[in-house]
Amino acid sequence: MKAFVFPGQGSQFVGMGKDLYDNNALAKELFDKANDILGFRITDIMFAGTDEELKQTKVTQPAVFLHSVISALCMGADFKPAMVAGHSLGEFSALVAAGALSFEDGLKLVHARAMAMQKACEANPGTMAAIIGLPDEKVVEVCAEVSATGKVVVAANFNCPGQLVISGDAEGIGEACEKLKAAGAKRALPLNVGGAFHSPLMKPAKDELQTAIEQTEFKAPKCPVYQNVDGKPHTDAAEIKANLIAQLTSSVRWTSSVQNMIADGADDFTECGPGKALQGMIARIDKTVAAHGIA
Repeated sequence: MKAFVFPGQGSQFVGMGKDLYDNNALAKELFDKANDILGFRITDIMFAGTDEELKQTKVTQPAVFLHSVISALCMGADFKPAMVAGHSLGEFSALVAAGALSFEDGLKLVHARAMAMQKACEANPGTMAAIIGLPDEKVVEVCAEVSATGKVVVAANFNCPGQLVISGDAEGIGEACEKLKAAGAKRALPLNVGGAFHSPLMKPAKDELQTAIEQTEFKAPKCPVYQNVDGKPHTDAAEIKANLIAQLTSSVRWTSSVQNMIADGADDFTECGPGKALQGMIARIDKTVAAHGIA
């Protein structure tokens, strides 16, 4: 059974999407439409910009979304998902690919999300760190201990067994990293990110994005969407909306999403979009299933 998955922020690279634009009429049409919707030529930055330009929040999130969605749509008849999921930002790509959101509305929401998150990062500075080599339960326990002292630190991304990302204010992340290393973590590595994504510090962004999501039409997707907030399949448009609103301040439960997809019959995962990060995570979650990019 085929599952299609969509990556999040961090997978971008200069040159992404240029082959599609040059060689596929639908891709060219959609990229040109995206330039008009965004009000600037994002394709110039994606295809031939600098790493610094591509790292701008207002560019990065729409760029990854566009590459992911257009890659899937340009598969034509080969895009036949029995189920879909996306990692953080990738959930918007998954919803468009599955027909729950139009291409135009998906892009507008991703742009709104990027700008709201940028503002939240400036208002509530924070950071994230990757924790390698500890059980999820131990990481959650240490985050709770540090949070009890008034600092902000939460388990943000449950990526795969032994790899979890924490998020919060700088003081909380620093203290949690020291405690986690003392508890036996192989690595507690601060990440070069703009803020504390998927933590309570993103509440201003959540509030802003909620308004945009509530004003957008969602339809029932053509297949189940396994959402980040609970890792479970959803097909009801109202449920999908509510989960998407909650996503910015909730943990990304990627491990359980993939496990639930496999339990429901998925044995072949195709990653649509830049990079191979999700393929690596899926391989660490369950080595018995196939995980690959678009052929």
